[in-house]
Amino acid sequence: MKNGANAPMASLGLEKVEMAFLGALQGVFGRLDWLPLADGTIHRFHVPGDRTGSVNGWYVLFANNAPAGAFGSWKTGEAHHWSGFGKVSSDGVNQIRERIEQARRQREAEQHQRQQQAAELSHRWWKSARGAVPSHPYLQAKQVRSHSLRQRHGELLVPLYLNGVLANLQRIGANGSKRFLRGGRITSCYCPLGSISPGRRLYVCEGWATGASIHESTGSPVACAMNAGNLKPVAQALRSKYGDLVELVIAGDDDRQTPGNPGRTAAVAAALAAGALVTFPDWPDDAPPSLSDFNDLARWRIAHVC
Repeated sequence: MKNGANAPMASLGLEKVEMAFLGALQGVFGRLDWLPLADGTIHRFHVPGDRTGSVNGWYVLFANNAPAGAFGSWKTGEAHHWSGFGKVSSDGVNQIRERIEQARRQREAEQHQRQQQAAELSHRWWKSARGAVPSHPYLQAKQVRSHSLRQRHGELLVPLYLNGVLANLQRIGANGSKRFLRGGRITSCYCPLGSISPGRRLYVCEGWATGASIHESTGSPVACAMNAGNLKPVAQALRSKYGDLVELVIAGDDDRQTPGNPGRTAAVAAALAAGALVTFPDWPDDAPPSLSDFNDLARWRIAHVC
């Protein structure tokens, strides 16, 4: 309000526009410790609660006679429009949509470039690495064989394939720390254990050690998706590739001590999406509740029998 009448927010100063827009951002994403820029270009930012270092949030803000903007998350796909007058004009919406589409295309191009660079690095590292030694601390701790893994400077290299082509590597340190190559693709990629062929049961699980335990105990091929969020994309890709020629089974983690049990939830969702069966560890009555996956169960049984 100015002199008892509504006034364009831009006339109250650029900072007022930015503060008002920040309020709208915080109403969706929570507290943010920076001030948005009203320069008409797409900016990215870290969304509270997302993975550290990620910049999934985006916004664009125009500060003219009709200040307006938009913001959202690339991760969730949500988008919100904002106007200093409470309603965005049709011209403003079209302008914002055009900027967002430009930003989306630019983001996809940059992401593809990063993934391509990571894939090229994967090939170089994989080619130059030697076979993993059975005495590696991680293999000893998980009590599994090395299978197809290779080793580079003390780190195990887990190969991740997309459509049969090496796309990324997971690096596992002696202390169990895990890192993917920066910028590398993960979605729909997996590490195969054993030979996938028609007529055989094919398991899909989260981590590599879990997959190794399943493969060693059943003899069946396994696709290790690396995390719960990738179970569904991997399962769907395998179903699309093999159809009904394989019996697809999601071997889920059972995160009993985590609210919402994300492992079980993701496994069931993947099974439903891919038309697959689903299985979870069958916990003995005296097994501690801290155990959550098939590798945990296999190691507990070894210790329990001994």
